[in-house]
Amino acid sequence: MRSQKLRNLDLNLLVVLDVLLEEQHVSRAAERLAMSQPAVSRALARLRTMLGDPLLVRTSAGFVLSSRAQLVRQELDVALRDIERVIEPPDFDPATDDSLIRITGLDMEIGLYIPQLIKRIRREAPNMRFEIVRQENDSFPMLENDEVHFSLSGLAPLSAQHSLHRRQIDEMDVVCLMAESHPLAQGNLTMEAYAAQPHGLVSITGHGPGSMEHVLAQHKLTRTVALRLAGFTSVADFLEGSTLIFTLPARIAEKIAIGRKLCIRRLPEPLVAERVKFFIYWHQRYHHDPKIRWIREHFHHVAT
Repeated sequence: MRSQKLRNLDLNLLVVLDVLLEEQHVSRAAERLAMSQPAVSRALARLRTMLGDPLLVRTSAGFVLSSRAQLVRQELDVALRDIERVIEPPDFDPATDDSLIRITGLDMEIGLYIPQLIKRIRREAPNMRFEIVRQENDSFPMLENDEVHFSLSGLAPLSAQHSLHRRQIDEMDVVCLMAESHPLAQGNLTMEAYAAQPHGLVSITGHGPGSMEHVLAQHKLTRTVALRLAGFTSVADFLEGSTLIFTLPARIAEKIAIGRKLCIRRLPEPLVAERVKFFIYWHQRYHHDPKIRWIREHFHHVAT
């Protein structure tokens, strides 16, 4: 615990003391500090009481420093510089920064945005390092526990909302992804036919309904989820040659379908839901960090 004297200290007095010891003259110190002479005199009186020393001793030639003041002057400049370093924002120079930045998100979502982000950042910050951290279940506790700096997600946090910040980086429609050989790959796709098919679902937790269940319920329809996956990487392998349908954000479906025998179809019009929004999340502890603020600005440019 700090001493009672330090706890009661007005730091502004140290600034006044620093100038007084340099000028050794109350009027000149007042002018430099943009204070009135009486105010500086009152501050000097408080300093004398606090330190138990006259500090400035009057002589026929003017004021001189007491022996205690000479000792204080040697240490005060260093102390004030240390205080300035504590209260000033940390320096951040992209050209020399070698920080390790940790990012989490689902595999395909990371692939859509983060490679472009890193390429862009490394043009200005060539020594900055990155780690893509595997997402286990909900990513938001990873932010809360300081395991990662950023989380890429299309979801909203269920807890700790007050301590998280976010910025939208993309928005897109939801589409159906199925095999080219699927009976519904051609022709009219009705919501009844859509609901009757076996469905695949990408679910972070592996349990609970998907958002489409709520949309179908509005039309008194249900669907059977025949397959749940914890990520997007193997979706194409399960779709090719099967009758499964995955309902996915459009850009993710397009990325999965590259080089595969898959078909992308629009949802039946009555089932078209709100567009999916992707956000980058970060914790309040880093909200004012100049490095993290700088990286956040680069997320503006990663969506295509």
